[in-house]
Amino acid sequence: MRSRSERRNRYSDDNKLNYTKVLAVIIAIIVVIVFVMAIRQLLTMDIIPKKGNEYFALYEQDKWGVIDNRGNVVIVPSYAEMIIIPNQKHDIFICTYEINNKTGEYKSKVLNKKNKEIFQEYEQVEALENYDKAQNIWYEEDILKVKQNGKYGLINFKGTKIAECEYDKIYALKGIEGSIIVEKDGKLGLLDNTGRKIIDTEYKEILGIGTKSDEGYITVDEQGKYGVISYTKEQILQNKYEYIEPIYGKDLFVIKDKNQQQLINANGEIILDSGYSKIESILKNETQGVIFEREQKYGIMGTDRMILVKPQYDSLKELENGKIVAEKDGKKGIINMQDTEELPFSYKSINYNKKANLYIAEDTDNNTSIIDQDYNIKLIGILTEFNEEDEYIRMRIGTEYQYYNFKCEETSNIDVLKGNTLFLKQENGKYGYVNKKGETVVDYIYDDATEQNIYGYVAVKKNGLWGSIDRDGKEIVAPKYELTNNIIINFIGKWHLGEDLNMKYYCEK
Repeated sequence: MRSRSERRNRYSDDNKLNYTKVLAVIIAIIVVIVFVMAIRQLLTMDIIPKKGNEYFALYEQDKWGVIDNRGNVVIVPSYAEMIIIPNQKHDIFICTYEINNKTGEYKSKVLNKKNKEIFQEYEQVEALENYDKAQNIWYEEDILKVKQNGKYGLINFKGTKIAECEYDKIYALKGIEGSIIVEKDGKLGLLDNTGRKIIDTEYKEILGIGTKSDEGYITVDEQGKYGVISYTKEQILQNKYEYIEPIYGKDLFVIKDKNQQQLINANGEIILDSGYSKIESILKNETQGVIFEREQKYGIMGTDRMILVKPQYDSLKELENGKIVAEKDGKKGIINMQDTEELPFSYKSINYNKKANLYIAEDTDNNTSIIDQDYNIKLIGILTEFNEEDEYIRMRIGTEYQYYNFKCEETSNIDVLKGNTLFLKQENGKYGYVNKKGETVVDYIYDDATEQNIYGYVAVKKNGLWGSIDRDGKEIVAPKYELTNNIIINFIGKWHLGEDLNMKYYCEK
């Protein structure tokens, strides 16, 4: 049995309750309850897969600002020029102002999400703009060009200088990610996106030999002679060639000698020099050879000079799995290296998805066939999404949207869209939304609608007009926008995606 003094520990000396200790116990109990409730909520709540903030340019009343992925205005629209956001996940907003259209001069500053100016030690800060063959614009994601004392250098998004401000010009090598051209005293060199020097500033021109930085670079010296340098700084071909084609082929290269193409190896030895009018590409599959043109028709020749596929096709293209898409009479099919037809010539385009190991073939009526590796047609409809990350295919078959896994087995949007809170459903020709339990959240009153996007919003169409609904099924914007010129219908809050996908901005029409 405890002593009287022990039993009195929770009281003060005058036999009154010790409120401090009692309060501490109560607080501890509350903390435990809150913690348990929080864990329970985390285990049961639906989470949109896009974590953290993202930022987008906003256009309103002829001015530019910034919103986040919740639809909140971060920078009030007040700039005449579009605000550049090099990476949507970072609050680095490059604003251009005081533009002189006659001289081309302008000022720039960089703001963060608090509307505070950063990187003020530089005279100018710019994103490194790049674009692919289809002229789609993108930016180097963790690097900025800065100007100091009239010279250019590079910093990363944290503001760390990765290349000294010592260059006359800096720009991205077209179409090649992480490859930055620098110019000093009229000569060009190359850095990667960490500031590492790959090529010294001693060339007249630098080109990509393929589509990736690790495929190497073509250099042109002051005498106009061409050579090749690898991403690891190795001199593959000396600068002694009349011309080198930007065609990647591992250890094979297409050069010109006296205006005649030749296929050579890394030792400069001639592999092919006749039998064609043009070498179109170098094969990357186990067959050593090239796709060539002769008399405006295309065929395949091995490095042993044997003709594998006669030049009888209007075009030939190697897919990622090594198969060959051939075209004749305006239709495309697949052939093998023995010139045998494997997939009939019935399509206007054929592509291959390596992760799914499936062919995606579109006919002249814009119907898509999903075809397996044995050339069995598994699905036919209008392809609306091929999602590699979550491994599903979304097809519109008739008026219905249907979902399939990469084995082409039918599944449901509830099964594959695991982070969503709303799921599109059709009844009696109208669209609405259900929750994960299949319970109706939004009534079936819309003529068309989209699945929930990664930011939690859906777009709904009624009487030819579009509006938006949030993740809880609450109407944010009643259908009022006519978006007939928009290729993609997408909302963040009350803002909808602009018509020009290249610019990737949101607005309120």
